[in-house]
Amino acid sequence: MKQQRFFGSLSIFQWFFFLLATSVALPIVIGGVFHFSIKEISDLMQRTFFVVGISSFIQGWFGHRYPIADGPAGSWVSVFVILAGVAAHQGESTKETLQLLEGGMIVSGLLLFILGITGLVNRLLFLFTPLVMGSFLLILALQLSGTFLEGMLGVQVQSGVDYGTTAISFAVFVLVILLSNKGKGWMKSYSLLLGILFGWLLYVLSGKTSSTNSTPASFIKLPDIFAWGAPHLNSGMIVTSIVFTFILISNTVAAITAVKQVVPETGIDEKQTINRGSWAGGISHVLSAVFSTIGIVPLPVSAGFIRLTGQKQIIPFLLASLTLAGIAFVPAIVDFLAMLPGPIACAATLASFVQMIGISFQSLLKDSLDERRLTILGITLLIGMGLMFLPKGIFQGMPTILQYIFSNGLIVGTIIVIVLEQLWKPKNISKGVTLNES
Repeated sequence: MKQQRFFGSLSIFQWFFFLLATSVALPIVIGGVFHFSIKEISDLMQRTFFVVGISSFIQGWFGHRYPIADGPAGSWVSVFVILAGVAAHQGESTKETLQLLEGGMIVSGLLLFILGITGLVNRLLFLFTPLVMGSFLLILALQLSGTFLEGMLGVQVQSGVDYGTTAISFAVFVLVILLSNKGKGWMKSYSLLLGILFGWLLYVLSGKTSSTNSTPASFIKLPDIFAWGAPHLNSGMIVTSIVFTFILISNTVAAITAVKQVVPETGIDEKQTINRGSWAGGISHVLSAVFSTIGIVPLPVSAGFIRLTGQKQIIPFLLASLTLAGIAFVPAIVDFLAMLPGPIACAATLASFVQMIGISFQSLLKDSLDERRLTILGITLLIGMGLMFLPKGIFQGMPTILQYIFSNGLIVGTIIVIVLEQLWKPKNISKGVTLNES
C-alpha cells in the first residue's frame, strides 16, 4: 500500500513537471518579443501556471476527459510574434497589440464554445481525416522543434550558442530517450521527471542559474485580471480569430486522436468527446484572455509523454493540474519554479516530440499511402514546411490577416491538406467498399 502511494505521488509529481515544462518556455519567448521586464515575465508565468492548471482540470474532468495537458499554443505564439512585428513596423504600442490579442482570444473562445455546446463542431469532423491529422501533427512537431532546439542551444539567452548549455540540454534529451526505451520499471515510467531533475542539478552545479532572487511582497498573490489592459477588437483581428478557430478545432481533434492511440479504449462516444473538448477549449481561451496569457490549448505532445512514460491514469493528472493552479497563488513558489532552466524544459519537451513524430506517422499510415495521398502529403509538407525557412518580414506588404496566415506554415499546410483531401476524391471508393465487404 505504501509503495502504491509512493509511486502514485511520483505520477502526480511527473505530470506536474510535464505541465510545468510545457508552460515555461513560450512565456519567456513572448516576454522577449514584447520586451517585458523580469517582473512582467514572472507575472506572466504566474498567470500561465494558473490558467494551464485550471484549463487542464476542466478538460480532464468535464471536457474530453483524457489526460491531455493544456499549455500555451505554439500556433498562438506565431500570431503574437507577427503582430508584434507589425506594431513595431507601424510605430504602434505593444500594449495596444496585446489588447487586440486579448480580444481575438475571446472571439475564438466564444466560437469554440458555441460550436461545442451546440454540437455543430461534429459537422466539421469529416474534414479531419487520418491524412489531415497526421500532416497536422507532423508539421506542428517540426515547427515547434525549431523553438525548442533554439532554447536547448541557449540562443534565447545570448547572441551566440552557449556550448555548456547545449551539452547539458542534449544530455537531458539523450537521458530521457534512453530511460524511456531501455530503462526498467520505475526508471522507465519516470524518465521525463528524472531527466528534468538531472538537468536542473547539472545546471546548478555548472553555475548557470541566475542569482536574482526577488523577495515576494506577500505570501499570497492573486493572478492579475486583464494585466495588458481591457481587450480591444478591430475587423482584421475578428477575421483572423474566425480563421484561427478552425486551426484550434484541428488542434483539439489532433490531441484527442493522438492520445486515443496510446490510452486504453474508454468506450466514450467520440462525437461527444469532441463536443466537450471544444466548449471546454472555448472556456480556456476566454480564461487566457481574462488573465492575459498566450492562448491555452490541449497539447498533442501529451500523447508522446504518455507513450514515453506509460502514465495513462486520469486522477494523477487531475491532481497535478490542481497543484499547478494552486501554487500560482504563492509568489515564492512561482519564482522558484520559474528558475527551471528554459533549455532543460525545452530538452524534456523535445524528447516527448520524438514520440509525437511516431504518432503522426501512425495516423498517416491508417490508410494506404497510394499515389493520391502521397501527392497530397508531399505538396502539404513542401509548402507548409518551406514557409518556415523564408526570411522574416517577407510578407510585410500584405494585410495583417494575410501576413499571419502566410507566415505560419502550420496554418497553410493544414488548409492545403484539407482542401486537397476534399477536392481530390479517390476514384475507387465504391470498389474499396465492395472489397472490404467481401
